[in-house]
Amino acid sequence: MYENKILVNIYVLSLSKNCEIFIPVNEKVGNITKLLANVLLDSINTSGNSVIMNADTGVCYKNNDLIRNTDIKNGCKLVFL
Repeated sequence: MYENKILVNIYVLSLSKNCEIFIPVNEKVGNITKLLANVLLDSINTSGNSVIMNADTGVCYKNNDLIRNTDIKNGCKLVFL
């Protein structure tokens, strides 16, 4: 059904909240990070240095990596720092 999107669980550290979202596999990690910062942290002052990290492996993803070229898959647990 969603061949170009994956469903991930993201824990937003600054809000202490989990959410599940679909993210496109053809986007760069940096674009997803900016989108999450704008949507989830609208009322919180951020420094612009947000990072997405894999909760299971501890890997922090580079902003230029495409989602499809990482180990981020359906059901993956991520942390938004």
